[in-house]
Amino acid sequence: MTGGDAPQEGPPQVGPLDLLGAWTLSRVVDDRRAGQRRDVRGSATLALESPDRVRWSETGTMTWGDHVVEVERTLFVVRRGGEWFVEFSDGRPFHPWAVGRPVEHPCAADHYVGLIEVGEDGWTVEWRATGPEKDYVMTTVHSGHRPAHHEGPGPA
Repeated sequence: MTGGDAPQEGPPQVGPLDLLGAWTLSRVVDDRRAGQRRDVRGSATLALESPDRVRWSETGTMTWGDHVVEVERTLFVVRRGGEWFVEFSDGRPFHPWAVGRPVEHPCAADHYVGLIEVGEDGWTVEWRATGPEKDYVMTTVHSGHRPAHHEGPGPA
């Protein structure tokens, strides 16, 4: 798996193109500040929009206590200068795509440290958020891969 163009040291870098398709999503949010655990069950889809842009969509149901809430988010993974970067749906930068290496994202006074790891059965994303407003660990497991059909981008 080599979804990037830049030479890599060590094992080959897994890029977003290697993960295209639909995934079963299982997320646990351990909110240490609130003393709550929130679970999300749903799906994630990585879809090629152009050779340098992947849409990363998530939908699911979050549960905690008696609460049940539908959740969704869309991110984009874009290639610039041979490197991949994750952006929010409005185009703001989030973090570099760096499998196996910690990434950081400052957000107001809070600080996020994330890690993407890929294995034979799927991939995980873990975020640790700390600061005056946040203290949680969010772990997302993507499994049950259903590969994308490579038909190319649709009509404009």
